[in-house]
Amino acid sequence: MSKPRVIVGMSGGVDSAVTAYLLKTAGYDVIGMTLKTWVGENGAESRCCEISDAQAICGQLDIPYYVQNCLPEFREQIIKPFVQEYLCGRTPNPCVICNCAVKWKKLLEAADAMQADFIATGHYASVVQMPADRLTVQKGAYSQKDQSYMLYRLTQEQLARTMMPLGRLSKAEVRELAKYAGISVADKPDSQEICFVPDGEYADFIEGNVEQALPPDGDFTDESGAVLGRHHGIYRYTVGQRRGLGIAAGKPAYVQKIDAASNRIVLGDAAALLTHEVYCHNLCFMGIPEMKPGEQLAAEAKIRYHHPAQAAVCEMQEHRILRIRFQEPVRAAAPGQSAVVYDNAGHVLCGGMIR
Repeated sequence: MSKPRVIVGMSGGVDSAVTAYLLKTAGYDVIGMTLKTWVGENGAESRCCEISDAQAICGQLDIPYYVQNCLPEFREQIIKPFVQEYLCGRTPNPCVICNCAVKWKKLLEAADAMQADFIATGHYASVVQMPADRLTVQKGAYSQKDQSYMLYRLTQEQLARTMMPLGRLSKAEVRELAKYAGISVADKPDSQEICFVPDGEYADFIEGNVEQALPPDGDFTDESGAVLGRHHGIYRYTVGQRRGLGIAAGKPAYVQKIDAASNRIVLGDAAALLTHEVYCHNLCFMGIPEMKPGEQLAAEAKIRYHHPAQAAVCEMQEHRILRIRFQEPVRAAAPGQSAVVYDNAGHVLCGGMIR
């Protein structure tokens, strides 16, 4: 009887390397594959597709290795929308979209072509079965590395063929396993930024990749409309930002709202950033079937990757809008970011884009 075949998405980092090692040790027929998604003007690879490291790892593990060119798909589905969202005054989360629309899609296409049963990634999360035969993602056991927030848009079909062996491990344990296995990237640092903007300079990236006129300078105002100063293009700012405003208001000022239609940025104090509720569209339901209008759900929700989940009540509105009302106010809910809803066991129930 042949071994189950699994394609491991290899970034060139320690997490995907240990994923491949664990699966091979468990008896799977493992194939390593890197999706080439981004190359900078200087020829530098993104931190998600460092081919030389990934190839070396697969050599050390004695598994086949392939590279799949995804540059056109990544530009159309991730880069262009990323730029457009900033130009419209929103703060996008490209990793959330990329996982479902590019990474899982391309890996599963490769799995079909290579007669593989599963794909696997080095995410710190687990795929688990829920009632009513639904699959979902559960938070990683170690909250410092939990990546479930980034995966809420995966479909039931994608989850059915997905393995995530690192869900119960800590980063320290993963690095120890890499050292034990003789993997060369055991001490390789983690990437902290979006893979195609490694220096974190989003405005420079947007200016270098825009296909239309950039928004001009405009006014900073307070909530009453009084002009406080001038901004240098709405794409340079995000809700909650304090630094780099160039405003001498006599007290701390934060970006409260970005109004693309009027090219105006509203500033307020820290209290103005607090809200009890957010509204979400472009919804995805994972651990539960889609809610009906008027239906309510007591759960926990988080409005950004590093935001701890907080108690909330979700209510489905008309036109597939989900209202999430938090028990305690949340800070700086930025349009364009995702709100992800969990049960008290850390299972992803649903999520959507904040309006």
